[in-house]
Amino acid sequence: MKRIIGLTGGIATGKTTVANYLASAYNLPILDADIYARDAVTIGSPILDAIAQRYGKQILLADGSLNRQKLGEIIFESQDERNKIEELIHPYVGDRFQEAIAQSPTQIIVLVIPLLFEVKMTDLVTEIWVVYCSKLQQLQRLIQRNHLSQEQAQARINSQLSLAEKASRADVVLDNSSTLEILLKQVDIALKVKSIN
Repeated sequence: MKRIIGLTGGIATGKTTVANYLASAYNLPILDADIYARDAVTIGSPILDAIAQRYGKQILLADGSLNRQKLGEIIFESQDERNKIEELIHPYVGDRFQEAIAQSPTQIIVLVIPLLFEVKMTDLVTEIWVVYCSKLQQLQRLIQRNHLSQEQAQARINSQLSLAEKASRADVVLDNSSTLEILLKQVDIALKVKSIN
């Protein structure tokens, strides 16, 4: 049976760091929900058309592509609007994951799904890894990385299930509140331990 790791966590907790390490150190295929979500709204796609119908031309850039910043402002202010967008995009993302899993020749596959629990994709994976750090670290990292105000960063964090809740549902919790070296050691152990079982 294939081992399908669902890698998740909060925004700015270190999912990309872990995914990049699994790809470079272990040569594992990484399937990323964010990349599929971007594919879903390419120019001319029915999903982008539906979004433009809902919010008007203001949601598009001059070249006809999605104005992500504008959409972000809308969905991080309203749970209802966020749900509507997720209902449009996530079935497409789920289908792409299933195709890629079916076609992959490798025994271990990593799915990076930031909203694994929120969009109910846990049935795609055989184990769940959550990257965790303190609330303050998460807030500081997000403000730095995305150049957001404290309010904007907090709104994005609040739009997701709490880290504590995600950690409580995980098979593996990777604590990213210390050094990179300590984080990557935990990844090594998690990969080995599960392989033996």
